[in-house]
Amino acid sequence: MASKESAGMEIGIYTLADIGPDPLTGRMLTAKERVKEIIQAAKLADEAGLDVFGVGEHHRLDYASSSPAVILAAIAQVTKRIRLTSTTSVLSTLDPVRLFEDFATLDLLSDGRAEILAGRGAFIESFPLFGYSTNDYNELFEEHMDLLLQLTQNETVTWSGKFRPSLKDAEIAPRPVQEKLPVWIGVGGTPESAVRAGRFGVGMALAILGGNPSRFKLLVDFYRQTGINAGHAPETLKVGVTGHAYLAKTTQQAKDEFYPYYSNYWGYVNRQRGMATRMSRADFEHMTSPDTALFVGSPQQVIEKILKQYELFGHQRFLAQLDIGGQPFKNVAKGIELLATEIAPVVRRETSK
Repeated sequence: MASKESAGMEIGIYTLADIGPDPLTGRMLTAKERVKEIIQAAKLADEAGLDVFGVGEHHRLDYASSSPAVILAAIAQVTKRIRLTSTTSVLSTLDPVRLFEDFATLDLLSDGRAEILAGRGAFIESFPLFGYSTNDYNELFEEHMDLLLQLTQNETVTWSGKFRPSLKDAEIAPRPVQEKLPVWIGVGGTPESAVRAGRFGVGMALAILGGNPSRFKLLVDFYRQTGINAGHAPETLKVGVTGHAYLAKTTQQAKDEFYPYYSNYWGYVNRQRGMATRMSRADFEHMTSPDTALFVGSPQQVIEKILKQYELFGHQRFLAQLDIGGQPFKNVAKGIELLATEIAPVVRRETSK
């Protein structure tokens, strides 16, 4: 059987389960409807042959997913081969034991397809919700990641730290199907985060949402060099790229269809952060130009962007966020089909050489 490396880049999709009004119709889904659509999207992605499906974590009424493991467990029952990951789990405010046990259970339900993508979180609503202080933002993540990795390696754990009660010969159950549950760290753009991922020897998933992707090359170099210096085998230091995407038969069609939804998306995200910034069509045109990181266009244009980034990073995985801004499900389904049938085969072939 061919290895993952020789099979080329893994291609998948992810969702943060945002709930926003459709800017063209004004219709807004309920949380129940949104979750049902996410499960259907995962089923389509699996049937189309994509490799990975991710679900994010937010603790707000305008997002439908505060518990990725539960939604992924439902997805596990209607899919057969697609890998299932969080994108991301806010590890700073999660108990690492509970997180590991949830995803180990998901691994059992999915016959060994579970992964954890851990991050510090772009939103901070989980800190007061679970009794943590943002003053401990970095220290919490470091401590929780240290414990999480010990849990992936050992059936019984003895551990002590600053923020969580100590463990003495604690049995960590259940154990996953996989010998070791894969863990990645999500990195938004800071060298410190890239260095941390390399030091821990876990995968690094770059969130590249705009601008020229070449600015992230230094982070990949930091990550790999730190990992090697820490004694991790180079082949275990995997890089993923995640980003916003919209696909159509032509680039002009993709831009015309996506602009209302992308502008809408950033409109309500900025309002959530206390800003009133609106995206003009001129701003959008600049963001979708060929030398930027936004994957909006025809299959050929998106292939070229992915491969251009591959030349920079040599990454092993690409995940597209297709469902933002209150889009109708038919748009998302069309994107899944184009990604799976027209983009993935070419990218896999070109990256397996």
